[in-house]
Amino acid sequence: MKYIDAFDLNERVSKIIDVLGMNHINKSRVHCIRSSGSSTSRTIARCHTLSKVLQHSMRLEPFYVIEALSEVFDKMNDEEQTKVLIHELMHIPKTFGGGFRHHDFVTRRNVEALCRKFFEK
Repeated sequence: MKYIDAFDLNERVSKIIDVLGMNHINKSRVHCIRSSGSSTSRTIARCHTLSKVLQHSMRLEPFYVIEALSEVFDKMNDEEQTKVLIHELMHIPKTFGGGFRHHDFVTRRNVEALCRKFFEK
C-alpha cells in the first residue's frame, strides 16, 4: 500500500462540513489521504481513527483520517465522490471523541438525504 496526502479532498471535505453544518467535526483534526495498492475489490473509502484506549494512553486528542482508495475513487465523477465523502464524514460521531457511527446510522437513505441537502445549497 502507498499513501499520499489528498489536499484536494481536504478542501472538499471542509466545504461539505461547512455546507451541511457538521459543526461537531473539528476540521483541523480530519485529514484525507489517497491510497493505492489495496487488494480489496468492494471498498471505495474508509474512515480511520486511533482507538480510545490508544488516544488516552498516548494523551492524544481524537483525529480522523479519510482514506480514498484511488483505483476506485478517482474513476468516479465529482457527485459520486462527494457522496462517498459525505458517507465517511457521517461515521464521525457528534461527540468527536474518537469513536464511529456505524451503518445502522450511516445508511443509504441518510447519506442520500444529506447529499440532496448538499447539492441543493
